[in-house]
Amino acid sequence: MPAQPSLVDLTLNGVNVPALVQATKQGEIFVLNRQTGAPLLPVTDVPAPQGAAPGDFTAPNQPRSALSFDPPPLAGRDMWGATMFDQLYCRIAFQRLRYEGRYTPPSTQGSLVYPGNFGVFNWGGIAVDPKRQIAFTTPTYLAFVSQLVPRRDDTSLMVQGDERPQGSLPSLNENFGAPFAVKLSAFTSPLGIPCQQPPWGYVAGADLTTGKVLWQHKNGTVRDQSPIPLPFKMGVPNLGGPIMTAGGVAFLSGTLDYYVRAYDVRNGQQLWQSRLPAGGQATPMTYTGEDGRQYLLVVAGGHGSLGTKAGDDVLAYALPKR
Repeated sequence: MPAQPSLVDLTLNGVNVPALVQATKQGEIFVLNRQTGAPLLPVTDVPAPQGAAPGDFTAPNQPRSALSFDPPPLAGRDMWGATMFDQLYCRIAFQRLRYEGRYTPPSTQGSLVYPGNFGVFNWGGIAVDPKRQIAFTTPTYLAFVSQLVPRRDDTSLMVQGDERPQGSLPSLNENFGAPFAVKLSAFTSPLGIPCQQPPWGYVAGADLTTGKVLWQHKNGTVRDQSPIPLPFKMGVPNLGGPIMTAGGVAFLSGTLDYYVRAYDVRNGQQLWQSRLPAGGQATPMTYTGEDGRQYLLVVAGGHGSLGTKAGDDVLAYALPKR
């Protein structure tokens, strides 16, 4: 569970029920009675792949919520590339990896992790509209590769070596004292393009009382990630949460392209956007100013793991004065 839960009162069969809404990296949205912990939307156990590395174990089953953004399993036909050569590379790489669907255990062979480490949902979480009882979500679909590297001792750098960032601590994924270090990266071609076909990111709305996905639209462009800045709306990963206003407008700035956008939570229609000077990988905030207007505040700081432009801008927006 990458983010804090949301607390909301839901109307179920005419009764007001105190609920807790929890999103997970695997794409589940669990809706629980926050007084008893009982599921308000059905939860079932599904079989999970077995065959953990020596010394580890896997649970035979994992819980799945009736409200889930878990993507369909990947197949060779889903491999994609900007050219025929990197598509061929991705198809070959896919066949060499261990992949048995969701929850495939990590391995020394190398395992495909999908949903990947960016999750379906990440630390930004989701936004909840308590009036309309709708969750505004930002599903991301980007596969990762996890490979276990046997450790020969408790001090050697097994996966970073001399290539670790200058001044960094020699610990990232090294797992000192454990049997294995971990090589971890996004599943991309030699050109740095995701091996799976787009879209890689969406905005989506879900009814928290029924568990139904109301709408889902690909979100964001490759303008700031491609050599030629063309704003193709392919749907890009998001890292940074949305917020919701009482008027049913959601704001999001965490996509890989440098924009803050506003959406109608009822149908996902984009209402507005504004260009940012750097990556907006943060959750916006809103407040009422001394002039009585509602403001939207966005921090454009970028993010190292995503490679978005770093910055130190804080931008405030408001509707015109009447």
